[in-house]
Amino acid sequence: MAFESIKELMALHNKTGKEVWQLIMEEDAHDRNTTPENSFEKMGAMWTAMKASSDNYDPSLRSSAGLSGGDGERIRQYKKKCISGEFMGEVIAEAISMAESNACMRCVVAAPTAGSCGVIPAVLIPYVRKHNTPEDKIIKGLFTSAGFGQIIAKRAFIAGASGGCQAEIGSASAMAAAMLVYLQGGSAEQSASALAFALKSLLGLVCDPVAGLVEVPCVKRNVIGAVNAITSADMALAGIETMIPPDEVIDAMREVGLAMPSSLRETGLGGLAATPTGVNIAKNMPRLGSYN
Repeated sequence: MAFESIKELMALHNKTGKEVWQLIMEEDAHDRNTTPENSFEKMGAMWTAMKASSDNYDPSLRSSAGLSGGDGERIRQYKKKCISGEFMGEVIAEAISMAESNACMRCVVAAPTAGSCGVIPAVLIPYVRKHNTPEDKIIKGLFTSAGFGQIIAKRAFIAGASGGCQAEIGSASAMAAAMLVYLQGGSAEQSASALAFALKSLLGLVCDPVAGLVEVPCVKRNVIGAVNAITSADMALAGIETMIPPDEVIDAMREVGLAMPSSLRETGLGGLAATPTGVNIAKNMPRLGSYN
């Protein structure tokens, strides 16, 4: 895609009067030498795959490492007692379920990565159930999310190996926040502010997978990303504006990521992976590896 900054995207939005989702869809169609209709259909397939991943969650499955599985269902059974309310309980359950499915090698949508696959569907699926959102609006929301995510990838990174978990869960959270603002009828500028709030809140988050596997603490960090997206969207929709421009927040994330030692960038050598328990888990693993 051609967009290199949120400022550029906002300028085109204001100049043409087109919504962000439409600009992104048209740019995608141009990049892939296809029609806007084909682009819309392709994004619709992503939404179908997200729903299928949620519907096909199997709480009986455990990852080959034995570190993940079943917790999504535990939260789902508990959600009516959630201190944060039943809706947020469902968000938590979806985030964990999707991330556990990734750990169990099930089909997920990398959004933007497999390790952060639980964030966007965790906020989107419960939202759609609650508000009975039309299918076409959902797809437009996903285009909005993808457009902002593309700019993050262009200006910084979305991989934990490059910039820590702020680049994965942080980016996913920012994308989800921007999407939620659109779904709630907010402005493009409010979507941009929500993105900035979400990314700022997770700035500096390290990537420290125990035994090098995308399970601990990765699965539960999807929850933090999803909840952060909701609160960030609400702040933006309330009229709160980011003091630091979104592009500068993305640039700051890049600088923080580059400053991180390699031990905190998906190598499994620092942070929680370097704790006595983390080291012991790795030592007793029959086979190590990351499948993010």
